[in-house]
Amino acid sequence: MRRTLDVLNELEKEGVFSRYAIGGAIAATFYTEPVLTFDLGVFVLLQPEGGGGLISLDVIYQALRRRGYNAERETVSIEGVPVQFLPAYNALIEEALAQAREIDYEGVPARVVRAEHLIAICLQTGRAKDRARVAMLREQAHLDHELLADILKRHQLEEKWKLWAE
Repeated sequence: MRRTLDVLNELEKEGVFSRYAIGGAIAATFYTEPVLTFDLGVFVLLQPEGGGGLISLDVIYQALRRRGYNAERETVSIEGVPVQFLPAYNALIEEALAQAREIDYEGVPARVVRAEHLIAICLQTGRAKDRARVAMLREQAHLDHELLADILKRHQLEEKWKLWAE
C-alpha cells in the first residue's frame, strides 16, 4: 500500500484532485482491528467539469492510465491494491476530507478520515455493514465524544445515532 499512497500523493500534487483521504473499512483499521475488505476506499475532492455541477472521475482515470494503471470495474489497481475513488458528494464528506488525520504510513504521508466522521458517514449510509463498523469503532476506537456529538448534530444524525447506539 505504500507505493499506492505515493501515487495518490502524486495525483494530489499534480492537481488531479485537490484533496484525498482514506475512508471505509481501511480507514477503520487505523482505529480498530483489521477487517476483511477488497479495496482501498479513497474520498476525493474534485472540481466540477466545465463550471457546471457535474463531477466526473474521468480526470483521475486518465491520469492513472498515463501511469499504466487501468480501471477494473469500480476500482483501479494501483501497485496491486484495488482503489475505489469516491467523490465528496455532500457536506459531511467534504468536512471529513477537510479534517482528516495526517498519518505516516511506512514513511509516506497520507490522510485518514477521523473515526468520528467514519461513524457519521456510516450512520448516513445506513447499510448493515455500516452498523457493524459503528459498533466496532465504538468498542475499539478512542473517540472524541464531544467532536462526535458536534458532527452528529450539525449533520442531523442524532436520532439515527440514538437508534444505533441502543
